[in-house]
Order: sequence, then C-alpha cells, then structure tokens
Amino acid sequence: MTTPTTHPQRTVQVGDIAVAVQEYGEGEPLLIINGTTQSLGFWAEPALVLGSGYRVVTYDLRGMGGSERGSGEISVASLAADAQGLLDALEIERAHVLGYSLGSAIAQELALSAPERVTSLVLYCTWARTDGFQRAVITGLAHPWRTGDLEAALGALGIAFSPQLLDSPQFGELVEQLLPLFPSTEQQIRTTVEQWDADLAHDTLDRLGGITAPTLVVAGEQDLLTPPWHGRQVADAIPGAKLHLFTGPGSSHALGVERAEEFLPLVRDHLAGHPLP
Repeated sequence: MTTPTTHPQRTVQVGDIAVAVQEYGEGEPLLIINGTTQSLGFWAEPALVLGSGYRVVTYDLRGMGGSERGSGEISVASLAADAQGLLDALEIERAHVLGYSLGSAIAQELALSAPERVTSLVLYCTWARTDGFQRAVITGLAHPWRTGDLEAALGALGIAFSPQLLDSPQFGELVEQLLPLFPSTEQQIRTTVEQWDADLAHDTLDRLGGITAPTLVVAGEQDLLTPPWHGRQVADAIPGAKLHLFTGPGSSHALGVERAEEFLPLVRDHLAGHPLP
C-alpha cells in the first residue's frame, strides 16, 4: 500500500470565516469532523491510512486550531452549516462523512439537512440526546474550561481513555504528542466552552429516522462520555444502520486511537460497501 500524498495545510473561506483544511490522498471524498477540543492534527495518522483510496478532508471547527471564530452562536446545527459550506467551497458535491463525538452530532445534522451531500455516514462515539449520566459527565468536564484552568481541563480529559492505557508507560508519550493539538489560546478555550454547551444541547432523537445515508455506528463498552447505550439508541433510530460495539481493553471514547488496527479497516469496509453513485 503506497503512502498517500499529504497536501499542504491551507485556509478556505466558508461564509464569514477562514477555515483551516488539510487533505490526504485522492479518490472519493471523505470528510472527517472533529470532536470537542480537537484540531485537525488529531487525524494525521488515521487520515494517512484512510487516504489510501480516498480524498480525506480534515479541518478545524470554527474557533479552533487554525480556523477563525467569526460571529454568531456555536451550535451543532450551525457547525453542520459550516460543514456544508466547506463542501461547497471545496466543490465537493457528495462525500462520505465520519464524525467523532461532537463531530458525530454535526454529521447527524448534516445528513438530515443535506441528505443529497452525504454518500455514507460513520458515527463514532455518538449520541442523539443527552441523558442524566452524560449531562453529569459533560458538566464536570466543561467546568475547568469555563474557569480557565487548562491543566485541570486537560487532566480531566483522561476519562476519554481506557483504564489500561491511562496506567501504561505509553500514556505519557501519547500525551506529549497530543498536547500541542489541544486548545491553548484564550479564544480557543472560550470556544471549547461553547462546544461543550453544544454537546449538552444536541438533540436529534426524534428526527434520526429521516437519515437516508447508509450508516455505521461505532460504540465502545468502556466509553464514559458517550456510553454504548447511546450508540445503540442512535443505530436503532436510523433506518438500516449497523452498530459495531468494541468491547474489552481499549474500548474507550478514544477507541479509534487505542484500537486503530481494528477501527480503521472497519471504516474502510463501510466506505467501500457504499461507493459514490
């Protein structure tokens, strides 16, 4: 398998903001939508794997990484409008869409508001409506971002990883790699608070039956941010959706990193099964 081309990072004008974009490979377009706190660098390694056969588009959400904040409210629906605007700016008529965590909520809204733009859908660590447990977790995670305590904010995000990884020697190395990718400026920290609020407000449960794109839902047994019962609820609500539940060590909210050797082929198989018409 040849290593796909990593295209230079650039900015693209989407409505009132410049959006940072990095692409990998060639072929049918695959749009990857980040989770809360993420910047596009989180996807560099997976994008190289998926970029063998696909044009993988990674980008920074409004106000994060290299993208401008602009004006107006940040909500799941507004971020979905940004995603559609990015497809327009890149002249992509239809794309496969992979959304992670907050990105999976954005992907749901995109698939509902612009079904003709979504060829297939991967909802990775997803939910349709917060329940009491999830609201408690998100409220706790959001608090240090609200107070500007970055050290506590990043420390609390350890809950996204499995107990096995957190207590392993590899965890320190992983944190060193990831730290530069997290929010660091005042603007990014304020935007992260807005993202947590968007997570709390997300609610598509009564509309998911309107999603027509072939959908794969990926959930993790150890996931404490979007627990597996949420993934099952989403898969049950979307006509024809398939649910893949990761179990055992590494089946955390970061299962795509911890179990990448299983996660990435799973995604590739789903995309290959639903080529562009």
